[in-house]
Amino acid sequence: MQPQDAIDLGREALIIATLIAAPVLVAGMVVGLIIGLIQALTQIQEQTVAFVPKFVAMVLALGISLPWVLTRLIEYSRELIQNIPNSL
Repeated sequence: MQPQDAIDLGREALIIATLIAAPVLVAGMVVGLIIGLIQALTQIQEQTVAFVPKFVAMVLALGISLPWVLTRLIEYSRELIQNIPNSL
């Protein structure tokens, strides 16, 4: 295995990890921004108010995107395992 092959594997793994985490993180960020704006407008500065809506949004985003996430993981794993003989 050449050093460039290891770099390519690492880069592809980071890209897959970013794509898999994106739906959940974006949902949490959007809900957090909305709750933060509402808290700023109403001057309610309780930190626990934002926790439950963000948690619910992130769980829903994970539930909705889970089939896509699993498909991406299976494709990546299959491609990685099939390329083992080529890397020797």
